[in-house]
Amino acid sequence: MDIFSVISMVGGLALFLYGMRIMGEALQRGSSDALKRAMEKVTNSPFTGFLLGMGVTAVIQSSTATIVITSGLVGAGIISLHQTLGIIMGANVGTTMTGQIIRLLDINADAARWLQFFKPSTLAPIAAVVGILLIMAFRFKSSDNIGTICMGFGILFTGLLNMTAAVSPLSTSPVFSELFLKLSEQPVLGFLAGWAVAMTLQSSSATIGILQALTITGQLSFSSIYSIIIGIYLGDAATTAIVCSIGAKANAKRTGMVQVLFNISEAFLVLGGVTILRRFGVFDAIWSKPITSGGIANTHTIFNLICALILLPVCSVFEKIACKVIKDDPVKAKKSDAELEKLDKALLDSPALALDAIKRVIMTMAGMACANARAAMNLLQDYNADTIALIQEDEDTIDDLADNTSAYIVRLAPNLDGEESEKLSYYIQCLSEFERIGDLAVNLSESATERKNKGVEFSPHAAAELTLMGEALNAIMDNTLRTFSSQTKEDALHVEPIEEVIDDLVDTLRNQHVRRLREGECNIDAGFVFLDSLTNIERIADQCSNVGVHTVSLLDHHTAETEHNYIAQLHEGKDEVFNAEFKAIHAEYFARLGK
Repeated sequence: MDIFSVISMVGGLALFLYGMRIMGEALQRGSSDALKRAMEKVTNSPFTGFLLGMGVTAVIQSSTATIVITSGLVGAGIISLHQTLGIIMGANVGTTMTGQIIRLLDINADAARWLQFFKPSTLAPIAAVVGILLIMAFRFKSSDNIGTICMGFGILFTGLLNMTAAVSPLSTSPVFSELFLKLSEQPVLGFLAGWAVAMTLQSSSATIGILQALTITGQLSFSSIYSIIIGIYLGDAATTAIVCSIGAKANAKRTGMVQVLFNISEAFLVLGGVTILRRFGVFDAIWSKPITSGGIANTHTIFNLICALILLPVCSVFEKIACKVIKDDPVKAKKSDAELEKLDKALLDSPALALDAIKRVIMTMAGMACANARAAMNLLQDYNADTIALIQEDEDTIDDLADNTSAYIVRLAPNLDGEESEKLSYYIQCLSEFERIGDLAVNLSESATERKNKGVEFSPHAAAELTLMGEALNAIMDNTLRTFSSQTKEDALHVEPIEEVIDDLVDTLRNQHVRRLREGECNIDAGFVFLDSLTNIERIADQCSNVGVHTVSLLDHHTAETEHNYIAQLHEGKDEVFNAEFKAIHAEYFARLGK
């Protein structure tokens, strides 16, 4: 094997790794929504988690990615550490799917004609052509992503073909033959080789793929590869543990620890099982015979599957050990810390999961902002200094959540396109609206403080009107929170009618208050506080209206292009459904005003 063969082999390896990477990333993007839905349905049954982990990993072609995502979900509080146990074991089985695909290398010229289409030398160019056509010539929803998957598949097999062609001269090399003979006689060397390569490439699938490419030499046998596979398990465990631990919270680190414990247990089980069965002559028929690419794929799958089934019933032991080794995080210093754990960086490569985390944080922020507005309305008539302090504390938390969520959005944005990018824009808009509601709630609390400091008392009429406005404000905030949570047009359409009623109430109450001032029923100081409060109430309702309109726009692209015209048409009475609801709400509130 000369220098040119080495260059060809290294180049083939580079193509293989790059193809695997872009194919895996595209598969992960394409399955992100399905992954999110599946993860949300995980139960406390390790077997259910096992099936989920196996399925997800078979789709995204990376056990490390699955476990890192799972670690992020644990850190975000979406699933518990206990629920990850089966997922981790299933991921180790699912990752063997890559090897089963690569076994197509075994198809030779003697195979049936239809099978020739599945030979890597045929499949690679077909996949590449289909991929580039989808990327350059088509413009349907998922054309780029599917095209990238095809291109990755084609590049992966092109790299494999280059590697197999480059290493084929090794079939006659006595040095190469002696190397694998030593691996048969000294399994420790195999452990170290598998561990080192898996750690370097950070992929067990890639390492298995290299082994499969080397089968072209005819020098590999079961006796020489089983120890390498055990080393791969240990290298893969170390890689995953490191990735899961960087900047992670305690439970996320424990997820990586469970993976380490499982892989170490798997290594010992395989080593012990092979040693015992070898003594009973079980492997005599295959021990020294050349192994094929399919043989390596099957060995890898069987090892993982049997070990998972053996360890699944006792997986809770791994959880207990992980909890003892990795201590709980220190008590949080700020209210926002627990919420911000949901914005785990491990989710950034899974857009649907990251978007769901953003939604959860904004929902918390929105709830706090609306709760502050309710509390501030009560303060206008029943002042409490402790409540003022709590409102300010929650406002600081809201601002902290908004700042950190915005920074997380900036990191996520480059990974998104299409509908996911539109959803992110929607969250940016809603985050701004809810943050503004929090600011306006503080304004209301400041009006309450001003009333207290100046000894202002509202007239009975003014107090009753503020109570009515508080009920209307509660109603629109409830509708807005429900709208953001469900993100359905049906809920969103209920926001604007009550916002229009609040506008009419504010105009009417201002006029009535001016009349009371003229007639001497209220003094100037009370008037300023009352009118400022109405202004802030009206603005909060406006922010709620914006959330409703943004939600309608998200679901209706025609509305998104003409939000201003959409609102104008509603206010001009051109929507019968809006008209009917507006009239009903208007009649209810104005009847209570005696109008």
